[in-house]
Amino acid sequence: MGTYSRYEGTLDAAGMRLAVVAGRFNDNVTTPLLDGALEALREHGLDPADVRVAWVPGAFEIPLVAKRLAASGEVDAVICVGAVIRGGTPHFDYVAGECAAGVTRAALDTGVPVTFGVLTTDDLDQAMERAGGREGNKGREAALTAIEMVDLLRQLPKPEGPGSERPFGAGE
Repeated sequence: MGTYSRYEGTLDAAGMRLAVVAGRFNDNVTTPLLDGALEALREHGLDPADVRVAWVPGAFEIPLVAKRLAASGEVDAVICVGAVIRGGTPHFDYVAGECAAGVTRAALDTGVPVTFGVLTTDDLDQAMERAGGREGNKGREAALTAIEMVDLLRQLPKPEGPGSERPFGAGE
């Protein structure tokens, strides 16, 4: 096997500027996700008091606020937490899919990590298992991903050449 350059982020959040966007709908699930995210940031060197938290009405609204924060130049990453729980109508499919696609688009359009800690579950029990229960805390995992991605992007070469100032995916 030949040699290669290896880049890998670490979990040191000291000095990072992070924000969380939290969906208020199903806040009995979202609040533990937010708590898990803030605890992970604290454990890895960031004072939770320095983290901006923006509450939005629900998961569908998360991408717009995430993109605004990511594009502001004032944060290094945005952590998104929320919960979409399947009901008896197709509403779940629209909200869950658009939230996921919007969060992805926010990251690609801005070049800033926007992590996905939005649960999409069949019922409340599954959601609670993933909000600090036996399946862990997906808010915590989203926060750890944000820390690692910020550090990784800091290590990677900066874009160069014509149009490099435009974030990946912008204007397409």
